[in-house]
Amino acid sequence: MVKSITANEQGQFSAEDYTVFTIMLGISTAIGVYFGFFQKKKNQTTEEYLLGGRKMKTFPIAISLIASQLSGVSIMSVPAEMYSYGAQYWIIAPTMIVITLIINYVFVPVFYNNQITNCYQYLEDRFSPAVKKFVTFTYVLNIYLILPIFIFIPALAFSQVSGVNIHLINGIVCGVCIFYTMLGGIKAVVWTDVVQGLIMFVSCFLVVFIGVAKIGGLQEVYERANAADRLDIFDMTLDTTTRQTFWTASVGNIFLWTGYLGLSQSCVQRIVAVPSMQHARAALWIFCAGFLVIMTLNCFTGIVIFAKYFDCDPIKVGLVQKADKLLPFFVQDVVGNLKGMPGVFISCVFSAGLSTMSANLNSLAGLIYEDYIRPFKLFKHTDASANSTMKLIILVSGVYCIAMGLIVEQFGHILQMVVTIASVTQGAVMGIFCLGMLWPWANKHGALWGTATSVIGMSWIIAGAQMAISNKELTYPPKPTSVDGCYEYGFNVTANDFPTLVAPQDEAEFSIYNISFVWYSTLGTFLVFLVGIPVSYFTGSQDMRNFRAKLICPLVQWLLPEEVRRNDFSLKAENEKSNVAPIKEWTFTANETEKYKERHGVIEQTL
Repeated sequence: MVKSITANEQGQFSAEDYTVFTIMLGISTAIGVYFGFFQKKKNQTTEEYLLGGRKMKTFPIAISLIASQLSGVSIMSVPAEMYSYGAQYWIIAPTMIVITLIINYVFVPVFYNNQITNCYQYLEDRFSPAVKKFVTFTYVLNIYLILPIFIFIPALAFSQVSGVNIHLINGIVCGVCIFYTMLGGIKAVVWTDVVQGLIMFVSCFLVVFIGVAKIGGLQEVYERANAADRLDIFDMTLDTTTRQTFWTASVGNIFLWTGYLGLSQSCVQRIVAVPSMQHARAALWIFCAGFLVIMTLNCFTGIVIFAKYFDCDPIKVGLVQKADKLLPFFVQDVVGNLKGMPGVFISCVFSAGLSTMSANLNSLAGLIYEDYIRPFKLFKHTDASANSTMKLIILVSGVYCIAMGLIVEQFGHILQMVVTIASVTQGAVMGIFCLGMLWPWANKHGALWGTATSVIGMSWIIAGAQMAISNKELTYPPKPTSVDGCYEYGFNVTANDFPTLVAPQDEAEFSIYNISFVWYSTLGTFLVFLVGIPVSYFTGSQDMRNFRAKLICPLVQWLLPEEVRRNDFSLKAENEKSNVAPIKEWTFTANETEKYKERHGVIEQTL
């Protein structure tokens, strides 16, 4: 088996593979050219560039969310997680139903009722500009830390199957992504995501289907994986130091993914780009169904890889340097003799990376311009100058991602690293929005101190954990793999050549640094509440006299005094026959009504 892999010249990239890969990049570039030049008149305004005029279609937005959330990290690292640690991580797939419910009925109504396009603007409306600036800064910092990883992982896969220098291909593909994101704005991002999402699904399905067939069928895959304890998805232990359990994969990921999907600007920007709240909710449910299918397929890929190499681990015999490279190695093995199939797979991985990178670059450009450039009034603001400035931001950010590839190359387990970096601020973001939308009495002091405590506290815990990992005091040993069958393929190795790794045990003392990295976001969220609520109380709770009820989630507005709930103005849409999807009710506060009257000449009405 392994001997045939190393001797299989057809496992390397062929002319057909390069052709398939080039076509994928060409389609992405063509979409950017189309929306950048041929639809130039419709892309003049900043709103068109960032939101598509808020007239985007539901299905493309849903597919775009799927493609961007399932990054190259997911395509490469989730199978590696399954191979090394078993199927426990799959619980995230059905958990997405709960996450979608939370986003649809807690966050989406607040964003639409307040006409929010920059999700961090909510924090200024609810608390203060200082809170918004602090959280925006943490988001921008977090994205710049994590973005280079998203595009470097596909380059890792390409290098594995083709032998091309990893930094060369990283630069070329980043250049393509920068090009179409700069030119076409959100429309180019969404429609390239649709094409790339289709490539992702087809290639993942084909690789798994052919792999199962070559192993001998689903029954054989099941028996091999089950015998090696790779199918346990209901580990109900309550030990928070265990890497993956049912509780970390479900509860822990609810906090992580709810904040990542529902409260990151790249996602919110697309959620509010559709005409109405109903369209947004529909898009999120389509996303949920697609995510469940793709994530299940992705997880099953890892189980199939294990079943293929159940008696001879490619990592132990030195054919693969680390688990994150197993998937391209597997592709070389099972479909390397099929012309063009490795190219389809690499296109899949790059599609996932490109969709994530382009979505983040687009939202990042808008955020930096609105929050860090426009307020200084360095030049006269026009749609043309704003669009040019955002394109420059995208270009500089893309070059930064290419350069950071030199550092990302040194990382160990990629999935763990991504979750760890994101968790420095993800819990704080989740906590501050939930505090604002679900706890009416929280004030700006509680919000600021709660968020700062969460970021500082999680930075301290994560730094301590990373030191413990570097000192071998904290390890996550993978499940056992076998080399018993390697001698049949030309490798003279035995199990004695590979000492068994065991996690350090210290039952006498619990250390906060030893908790599983999946719990970081959950802990960060609770820190915001644990500090934010008492500080709000001791500094004088939120003054309800000037409070806007629509800043609170509709599910908890019953907590507000009746006079506060009646303070908002309700106006019905005048043009029910408009081509734009009708909005049955707009909600305005007293200080917004004058602006509305100036634009529409509406006579003030009080409930």
